Amino acid sequence: MNYRIGDIVTGKITGIQPYGVFVLLDDQHQGLIHISECQHGFVKALDELFAVGQHLSVVILDIDEFSGKISLSVRALQPDPAMTTYRHRKHYWTNRKLHVGFKPIAEHLNGWVDEYSALLKKHSVD
Repeated sequence: MNYRIGDIVTGKITGIQPYGVFVLLDDQHQGLIHISECQHGFVKALDELFAVGQHLSVVILDIDEFSGKISLSVRALQPDPAMTTYRHRKHYWTNRKLHVGFKPIAEHLNGWVDEYSALLKKHSVD
């Protein structure tokens, strides 16, 4: 077998089942595109996406060396729609309109120090 994981090959669809699509790679080798590897997102019916006799490019995901089964993917060749439409929004922990800086920390710092000093003294005495 000349195929390796990661190879992009062209094959011909020989059968469509509810769980996947069978693709003939050459005269001796056939692979399966599992329904989860057919496209990004939900797949309602494979016969709406593919037709027997159709030629398509696929990526070899896995080759079982004992059984010789080849796992294929069409989805790996498509851009991920979640990655192309993602827009990062900056998150602010404070109100952007107020410019207080570290002022609240400075105002409360002495009280926090006194509070924890009292706790430390209480626990060291016990």
